[in-house]
Amino acid sequence: MPQHVQGVIAPGRNEPVRVETIVIPDPGPGEAVVRIQACGVCHTDLHYKQGGINDDFPFLLGHEAAGTVESVGEGVTDVAPGDYVILNWRAVCGQCRACRRGRPWYCFDTHNAKQRMTLLDGTELSPALGIGAFAEKTLVAAGQCTKVDPAVAPEIAGLLGCGVMAGIGAAINTGNVSRGDTVAVIGCGGVGDAAIVGARLAGAAKIIAVDIDERKLAKAKEMGATDTVDSRAGDPVEAIRALTGGFGADVVIEAVGRPETYRQAFYARDLAGTVVLVGVPTPEMKLELPLLDVFGRGGALKSSWYGDCLPSRDFPMLIDLHRQGRIDLGAFVTETIALDEIEKAFARMHEGDVLRSVVVL
Repeated sequence: MPQHVQGVIAPGRNEPVRVETIVIPDPGPGEAVVRIQACGVCHTDLHYKQGGINDDFPFLLGHEAAGTVESVGEGVTDVAPGDYVILNWRAVCGQCRACRRGRPWYCFDTHNAKQRMTLLDGTELSPALGIGAFAEKTLVAAGQCTKVDPAVAPEIAGLLGCGVMAGIGAAINTGNVSRGDTVAVIGCGGVGDAAIVGARLAGAAKIIAVDIDERKLAKAKEMGATDTVDSRAGDPVEAIRALTGGFGADVVIEAVGRPETYRQAFYARDLAGTVVLVGVPTPEMKLELPLLDVFGRGGALKSSWYGDCLPSRDFPMLIDLHRQGRIDLGAFVTETIALDEIEKAFARMHEGDVLRSVVVL
């Protein structure tokens, strides 16, 4: 029988979010119902609320979550009721051209649930990133459930579902940071700090954190940055070069998603260096660069989709590293909140007061 649960929706562009009763259908073939235990408040949720993704309102927000599988539909064999899982928005299909070439982290046909969750009046909801986890329960494709060690608390484990994985993966998977590399990270929010953690894990010799907020720079040092640059105080490109023997960084990770910071990243890298864009731009943004500079500087300009992760491989690995004390995922959790406090969490995010607010249910 369909279940009625409480969830948080964005009813329209820039309208305040609100708690509503959500109707969760029984799982169909290939689907699972997950009881949500915790879900991080990610900047992507704010993009949805602002209409920066699309206009398919109302949205059921939330996607950075961990919980327990409650029930599964026909044909589901990889997860079972009782499994502790992190939800992911890259449920690889196994059949697209990327999967067939052995590159499932680029899967072009990721799975979502076929059925739609609704409001009581039958209005269909658009789940954020195919998940919709600001709710007591949600319906997802079974492939969006990645089993992990239940010893790690859900408010910590769930962060791998988006922001922390995006940042760590931007360094390790997309940027291919290697031992001895110099790395600069522009933008030291949750994703940027995760990129710092990833660069440190990969063995980078120098990790330069760049931001306009002294609080964020101080936190970046705690997360493993060796140097900081306050870009309000001067040209960050010149500062990065000065810290790298005049050459620029081997890898520059742009975790803001704006044309001006991307240009800084482009010119702050060494010749034949790599720029990784993991910050999410908005549809109207444009970038202009001299084509001769693109040619003459060589190297690689990459975009990092979800940290180019493969959830079945990367989530358990990072959980294990956390349990071994090699990374501290708990350092990303600034506060835990209730469902009805998400609007306040968006405001705190805008003010730069938090790395992650996490809804605990």
